[in-house]
Amino acid sequence: MKKFEEKTINTTSIYEGKVVDLRVDEVSLPNGRTAKRELIKHPGAVAVIPITKDNKIVLVEQFRKPLEKSLVEIPAGKVEIGEAPEVTARRELEEETGYTTNELSFVTSFYTSPGFADELMHIYITDELEKMDTPPASDEDEFVEVLELTLDEAKELVEQERIHDAKTNYAILYLHALGR
Repeated sequence: MKKFEEKTINTTSIYEGKVVDLRVDEVSLPNGRTAKRELIKHPGAVAVIPITKDNKIVLVEQFRKPLEKSLVEIPAGKVEIGEAPEVTARRELEEETGYTTNELSFVTSFYTSPGFADELMHIYITDELEKMDTPPASDEDEFVEVLELTLDEAKELVEQERIHDAKTNYAILYLHALGR
């Protein structure tokens, strides 16, 4: 038995969507009592820290409906079923920024919100960017503006809370630690 394991007694599917599925599990707790857990099932996501030849970070600004505001973020997206994270990383980089690369280095993976979701985010970095002549079309419901910022400019956006998501904050800290 795993330490503090909660055994599932019953699962009720609430919603199956394009991005997430929601279910409620009734669980048996280590003390013998029961509880309900609201769970989001997610296929996983990938983000890329793209660095230009002149050492600028390529970021995208987009509106985030749950927050009712725009955020500046590193390019990212959902892993499609059966797709390798490296493939997702390159696809999202191309669709969102118009850049491509043949060099992606894995940085880390982390769970975004383990209290209620199983989304695993994979982070890659590249400083071997090539501007595409004809980038692929973005998703029809996605509207982004591409920004190229120095690390100091990105840190200013963190202070202004225009960069305010975990993956991009992680990227800024990572680049700072590397001394980029």
